Amino acid sequence: MSDVTQILGQIEAGDGQAAEKLLPLVYGELRKLAAEKMAHEKPGQTLQATALVHEAYIRLVDVDRAQHWNSRGHFFAAAAEAMRRILVERARQKKHVCHGEGRCRIELDEATLVQSGPSEDLLALDEALARLARQAPTKAALVKLRYFAGLSLEEAAESLGISLATAKRYWTFARAWLYSQLNPDEKDRPS
Repeated sequence: MSDVTQILGQIEAGDGQAAEKLLPLVYGELRKLAAEKMAHEKPGQTLQATALVHEAYIRLVDVDRAQHWNSRGHFFAAAAEAMRRILVERARQKKHVCHGEGRCRIELDEATLVQSGPSEDLLALDEALARLARQAPTKAALVKLRYFAGLSLEEAAESLGISLATAKRYWTFARAWLYSQLNPDEKDRPS
């Protein structure tokens, strides 16, 4: 059993000191994961990768709400999901009307942007993933593990307890389904 798995067990048991031991062991990987997520965000984002790691970590090791992780991979999948939720919450907050009678302060170079930013893309993806989860929960979980947790197909299959062949079929289906949901006007499918 790895150090991370042992410490996760201690956190589950309610050991408040264990959370302090866990962060140094997982920080580098969480930081890398957060940086990957932030790379897809609109330039000028106020949330930095470090802040995303800390906010996700706080949600994950909240001793008052004991979480149950069966492995290191499960923990990182939960971390990716927490980061996804944080980014979606941020995108939704930004979508609300600004204060000042509907007027928003914007930077001059932002005013020249005419294309929707990645935050809106993230919201659309989140909504599509929610629809997929209602129809095919395992396929949606596979997408989250691959896209948000950065797991390989093999790692995701193992985490979900499915065969690699099934994971490949699910991944192909989920990609095509999400593409059709996010691009309803296009007839071509991704290759």
